[in-house]
Amino acid sequence: MRQCIRMTTKDPRRLRFEEGSFLALVLLVSLAFILLIEPYFGAILWSLVVAILFAPTFRYVLSHMPGRPNTAAALTLITIVAVFILPALALGMALIEQGGSLYEKIETGQIDFAALFKQAHASLPEWAHRLLARMGLANFAAANEMLADSIIQRFQALLTRMLAIGQGAFKFIVSLGVMLYLTFFLLRDGEKIAGQVIDAIPLDPVRRDQLIRNFVIVVRATIKGSVVVGIVQGLLGGIIFWILGIPGPLLWGVLMGIFSFFPAIGTGIVWVPVAIYLLVVGQTWQGLFLVFCGLFVIGLIDNLLRPILVGKDARIPDYVVLISTLGGLNLFGISGFIVGPLLAALFLATWNILTEARKQWTSRQPPV
Repeated sequence: MRQCIRMTTKDPRRLRFEEGSFLALVLLVSLAFILLIEPYFGAILWSLVVAILFAPTFRYVLSHMPGRPNTAAALTLITIVAVFILPALALGMALIEQGGSLYEKIETGQIDFAALFKQAHASLPEWAHRLLARMGLANFAAANEMLADSIIQRFQALLTRMLAIGQGAFKFIVSLGVMLYLTFFLLRDGEKIAGQVIDAIPLDPVRRDQLIRNFVIVVRATIKGSVVVGIVQGLLGGIIFWILGIPGPLLWGVLMGIFSFFPAIGTGIVWVPVAIYLLVVGQTWQGLFLVFCGLFVIGLIDNLLRPILVGKDARIPDYVVLISTLGGLNLFGISGFIVGPLLAALFLATWNILTEARKQWTSRQPPV
C-alpha cells in the first residue's frame, strides 16, 4: 500500500519538469508540422477562407437534404468551382494573352510611349511649359526618355510575373487541387474541426471565443468588403476603358481591381494619369467622361458597397489596412491580401482584450 502511494505521489519538481518537457515536445512537433505544410500555406489558407465564406451556403443545401453531408458539401464545392474558380481561370488566361499582345505592340513600335509623351508635351499650354521650366523639368527629352523606359521596364516586369504564373501551371494546379480537397472536408466537418481547435487553444474561454469570433468576422469582411468591391471597381473600370477605346482594357481593369485594396491609393492611380493624358492631347470629352466615371461611378462604389458588405463590426483604420496589406503582400504573396488585414485585426483584438482585462483588474484593486 505504501509503495502504491509512493508511486502515485510525484515530487512537484519532477512533475513540473515532465509538464515542461511535454510542452516543449508539443511545440517542437507543431513547428515541424508547420514546416512540413509550409509549401501549401496558401492553399490551406484559401481553403479555410472559402469554407468560412460558404458555410452558410453548405448549411442551406444540407437543410434541403438532411443526413447527406457528403452530397451537400460536393454540391457546394461544384457551385464554388462553376461560379468563381472557372471564371477566374478564364480571366487569368485572357489577361496573360492581352498582356502579351500589348507587349508585342510596344516591342514593334505600334505603341510608342516616347511619341505619346511628346504629343502630350506639345499640347501643353504656355503656362504649363513655364511651370515645368520653373520646376527644373525643361529638359523634356531626357525626362521623356527616362519616363518611357521606366514604364516599359515596369510593364516587362508585370508581364514576366504573369508568364511565370503560367509557367508554374503544374504547381498551381496541385495547390488548387489541395485547396478544393481541403475545402470539401472543411465544409462537411467544419463545425467538428472548429470545436476541436477551440478546445485545444490554451486561453480563457471568454477571450478565446472573442478571438475566434473576431477571426471569422474579419475573414468574411475582408473578402466581401475588399474582394467584391475590387471586382466591381475593376469590372467597371475595364468597361469604361473599353468604351473609350483605350488599349488593354482588361489589363487596366485588373490593375484597378488590385489597387482598390489599398486605401489612400485606390483606382485613381490608374485612371487619373490616363484622364490627364486625354485632356492634354485634346481628347476633351473622353478625358472629362473618364474623370466623371472615375469620381462618381468607380470611386463611389467603395463608399456605397463597403459599408453594406462589411458593416461596423470589422472596421479597421485605413492606415492599418494599408500597412498590413503591403506587409502581407511582401511576406506571403497574393495570400497577403487576406493574411495582412487578418493579422492586423487579431493584433488589435488581442490588445483590446488585454486593455479591458487591465481595466477590470485595476478597478478591483483597493484604493491606497
